[in-house]
Order: sequence, then structure tokens, then C-alpha cells
Amino acid sequence: MRPPWVKRPVPARPPGFSPEWAGGLKGTRRAMPAGARGQPAPHPASATVGQEHDTWRDWFRALTGVKPAVQLNPAQVRPSKWTCRHESAYASAAFERLKDTIDLGNGNTQPIVVRRVDDGYEVVTDQGSWRCRCVVLAGGACNLPTIPDVAAAVPAGVDHVNPLDYRRPDELADGGVLVIGAAATGLQLAEEIHASGRPVTLSVGEHVRMPRTYRGADIQHWMESIGRLDERYDEVDEIVKARKVASPQLVGTPERRTLDLDSVTATGVQLRGRLGAIRDGVAMFSGGLRNHCALADQKLGRLLDDIDLWITEHGLEGEVGPAERYEPTPVTRGAPLTLDLNSGEITTIVWATGFHPDLSWVELPVFDSAGHLRHDGGVVLDAPGAYFLGASFLRRRKSSFLHGSVDDTRDLADHLVGHLDGPG
Repeated sequence: MRPPWVKRPVPARPPGFSPEWAGGLKGTRRAMPAGARGQPAPHPASATVGQEHDTWRDWFRALTGVKPAVQLNPAQVRPSKWTCRHESAYASAAFERLKDTIDLGNGNTQPIVVRRVDDGYEVVTDQGSWRCRCVVLAGGACNLPTIPDVAAAVPAGVDHVNPLDYRRPDELADGGVLVIGAAATGLQLAEEIHASGRPVTLSVGEHVRMPRTYRGADIQHWMESIGRLDERYDEVDEIVKARKVASPQLVGTPERRTLDLDSVTATGVQLRGRLGAIRDGVAMFSGGLRNHCALADQKLGRLLDDIDLWITEHGLEGEVGPAERYEPTPVTRGAPLTLDLNSGEITTIVWATGFHPDLSWVELPVFDSAGHLRHDGGVVLDAPGAYFLGASFLRRRKSSFLHGSVDDTRDLADHLVGHLDGPG
């Protein structure tokens, strides 16, 4: 029986659809089918469950993506366009077209619970419920900010802000700002806040250094060309670690500039090592800043070597710019390892320490002791017919990007169809 929210027949191989609407923004646009109002719906084949919410619309005003827009919708945008916040209207337009296929109810359907019943699942929302043989958990990977336990030790006089709550610098208290985390979001925040006239200290741990362009083309073009973005989850040695790698230090701007530790320190941002603890109001940083930067420089060098080799093997030397190597990240010797948060020098801490999915509405025995969903490339373990979509490195290194989710969706659709064709 066709699910009640489907207005047109669903193709045997549904086209790719990702909850990640904004490339490297880590923002999500989540579609929740409404189902029947106030009563159990018929038993459809499958349901995609998430929460409809424009996370990327709510983020700070200057936020930009890390991906060229051509990788979001190759058939409809020009390669020169970026996933800048103010240029994301085409994503909304695509979502509007999706409404022709999926009934979104009043546009604010919230999942309450997904649980196992009989030979399938029951999906309960604030607008009704239904049962299905398969369920796809597509709520996005970045619903909630990940705040480390050390935050509990911050003195009462210091404000806390996370990237989902931050809007612009003038909403922060006057005084210095400590930004924890130096991935794409942390760097953009540190740069914008410092430009507002506030002193900024940036706490740096492991990070991924990357130039915006290399040899005349966008770095993401080369990443795709050499096959790096197509690496599969079952081809890497430590997939759990790979899924936790920070997003690359990239920013999308019309001038295609590079954003890295060198550029922000040149403006006056102060660097510290990874935040390890806060004791009696004193922040204590790791002494490994130089090592973290050296490791990032080394990994960048290996990536550029791979790109150069690919260019040579394909006979493109005369068609692209010359090879180049970048100076090591400058790190001042003897950077302080402590910062007294009681002194009044720091009035705000911004926790740019990552995000995680909100799966609190999933009442299934599918979580490990740390609360992480157990799955094999999106196929949820110990829950036949349950799938997970929209996570970082779900099945490929490009999984968290819109264009990368297409292949993941097709793989999981094949598995889902096979499950439906099986017994039951």
C-alpha cells in the first residue's frame, strides 16, 4: 500500500536525497512526512523520519560553506558559485519541489518516538502516527552542539555560546573571547569576532589544513578527481576515528581566499593548544600546539603530492598551474599554557567543538554504551529494516555533502528494497 503522504508513485530506485542541504555548513534541512492526522496510518513500505528545521538558516549571519555550489547541484549552478549563506536559495527551491511528492503537513511536524512493533516499526509524531516495515532515520548529524564536560568548570561570570546560538559579534559581552576548536566553524567565528574589535584567543587541537585553491582549481575539485572523496567506509582502517575528523579549514568566498591559522594569526588572533582542563577557574592548554600544526602541515603535503601525481599521470601538466608547497604553520614558541578565566580578560567562551545527532526519539536497542547509534554504513545493527542517513563518512568520505549523499541513498535504497522483497 502506498504511504499516505506520497502523492506520486515512488521510483524503484529513488533519486538521492540528503538531509544535509548546505554542503559544508553542517546545517540540516529535515523533512518529516506528516502521515494521517490523529490516527494510525496504514502500513506503508517505509518511512523517512526526521525533524523539519532550517538549522542552516539559523546560523550566524556571516557563515559560509566549504563546498563549491557545483558540487551541490551540478546540473543547475555555475562552478563559480559558493555555498554562501545568502546564495542558498536554490536549496530551498529544491525543497519546495520535494513538497510535490511528500506531504509535510503544517511544516513543523516533530517526531515523538520510533519503536519496534510486530514485524516493523511504529512512528509517532505530534501530527499522527503510522506503522511501516522499514524506517529511515534521516534527522541529520548536526542537530545538537557537542560541549565537552570541562565546560562545567567555567567560572560563573563567563558567558557560554555555541555555534547554533551565535548570531553576530555585537550580541556578545564586551571583552575578550575564547574560541574552542579550530575547524571551519571555529576559524570563521574567530575571524569574525576579532574583526569586531574583540580580542580573540583560539584553542587549537587536531585540525585539517587545506588551501581554497591549488594549481588553478578548487581543492574540492582535486579531492574529487583523485578519488579521495569516494573512499568507502569499509576501505579505511579506523572508520570510527575517520568519522570524527574535523571539517577542513575552508571558507567559501567570491574571491576564493584561504582561511587557516596563518591568516587569522596575521590579524591578531592568539593561539593556544588544545583545552585540557579548567581548574579553579584557570584554563589549562596542551603543550602540543606545535605538534598538531606540524601534523596538519604534513598531511597537507601528502595530499598535494597525490594531486600532483594524478595530474602527471593524466598528462595535465600543461593545462594547470604550477605545483607549490606552503610554508609551515607559524607557531610562536613559549605560548602560555594557562589562561585565568577569573581575571575578566575573557568574558565569553565559544564552543566550536563539533555537533552530534539528536536521536532521543528513537526507542530501539541500537545504541552503544556511549550513546552512539550502531550501524554498518547506514544499515542499523540489530534492527532489520532500520536505516540511518545523513552522517559524516556514512558510506563514503563525501557522505556529509549534498552531492555525496546521492550514492549513499542509492546503496541504502537497494538494501531497503532487498529487505522488503524478503520474508515478511
